[in-house]
Amino acid sequence: MTGSTSVIYILYNAKASLLGKLHYVCRKLGTPADQSACAACDLTHGGLRLDESAEWKATKQKIPAQVKQLHTDELTPELSEFVSANKLRYPVVLGQDSKSESTLKVLLTSEDLAGVSKNHSGFLSLLLQRAKEKGVDLQK
Repeated sequence: MTGSTSVIYILYNAKASLLGKLHYVCRKLGTPADQSACAACDLTHGGLRLDESAEWKATKQKIPAQVKQLHTDELTPELSEFVSANKLRYPVVLGQDSKSESTLKVLLTSEDLAGVSKNHSGFLSLLLQRAKEKGVDLQK
């Protein structure tokens, strides 16, 4: 991390490779309508789109931190080890504030994301609430 920027990590339940994208499409098409193959993908891309939705771009601008969106095959060793050590399921949202660069905190679990994946204002409210509760001081 650089300087005094806080970071929000949105970790997808998908890989960035072409094969990973194809696998995600198959999972998405085979998942019942009331469930999600990746709630983070639904939030940021609206499902099967390759580019971010306009609503997500607007929401991301309101997050008072740097936002890094990563697929499972793009994780740093630190992020991968944290997810594994804490037995987290993807997708997940982690936070890291500028004052404690080495401390990652779980802000939203996969279950939390499933509840707000189609509600950007609900996502933003919950994210800010959890950051405050977990002591993650958000700032750009």
